[in-house]
Amino acid sequence: MADNEQKALQLIAEAEKKLNSSKGFLGSLFGSGANKVDDAIECYHRAANMFKMAKKWQQAGSAFCEAANLHAKAGSRHDAATNYVDASNCYKKVDPNEAVACLLKAIDIYTDMGRFTMAAKHHQTIAEMFENEANDLHRAVQHYEQAADYFKGEESTSSANKCMLKVAQYAAQLEDYEKAIQIYESVAGSCLDSSLLKYSAKEYFFRASLCHLSVDLLNAQHALDKYASQYPAFQDSREFKLVKTLIEHLEEQNIDGYTEAVKDYDSISRLDQWYTTILLRIKKQHNDNPDLR
Repeated sequence: MADNEQKALQLIAEAEKKLNSSKGFLGSLFGSGANKVDDAIECYHRAANMFKMAKKWQQAGSAFCEAANLHAKAGSRHDAATNYVDASNCYKKVDPNEAVACLLKAIDIYTDMGRFTMAAKHHQTIAEMFENEANDLHRAVQHYEQAADYFKGEESTSSANKCMLKVAQYAAQLEDYEKAIQIYESVAGSCLDSSLLKYSAKEYFFRASLCHLSVDLLNAQHALDKYASQYPAFQDSREFKLVKTLIEHLEEQNIDGYTEAVKDYDSISRLDQWYTTILLRIKKQHNDNPDLR
């Protein structure tokens, strides 16, 4: 490990030496500057890989960044973007903020080149980092939305919907129920247009119904009726029946009945953390405000 790190440091020194010598009068006069820059990039690349072998992730990221910066100055935009992504992958292990900064540089290059699918994928990666490592849902939502926007522009509807469903999931957790409802209804509608995806609409209508239930009982009943008319098979589902039962119990202020209905459903179809959170919030809301309609 130490041997690899030592070799990497020697390569960094060699790269810096080549860059300094390429700036001189003779270098520019005889046109050898460009070759020296290429040689320096090669040294930075090799150093980065040596640092990776030594598990020196910060230094590896830095070396890839140096190579990316040189590529950018030389006008090799694609190579620059690739190296910023490589740098980000190294930084991700030790410095998430630097990892994000590198990906944003790559995204700027890709959007400038019209490579929007690549830009979308990297926005998605940033969103996942904010989601999993920083637990910053607001910023995760921003990057999922940007990714979805680029995917839509490239007619990648499935990828766009996947990102928007993440936005809806976190919007609901952040109590922006109207936004979540709008997305779930939109994605459900697009699923109904496809015979392969039609069955998925049930889940999104179920989620939208619970978001409505978090806001207003009457709205939830109207939404349930609307979803059943859009997708008649939804009316026969356990999800539809659960929401209908929950509305009835809440109207009667029967919190015990509400709890039992959720338990019965969960005993057959396990509810994940998102559903549990939303259902507990609804219960608490009606416990705290028993006259809420």
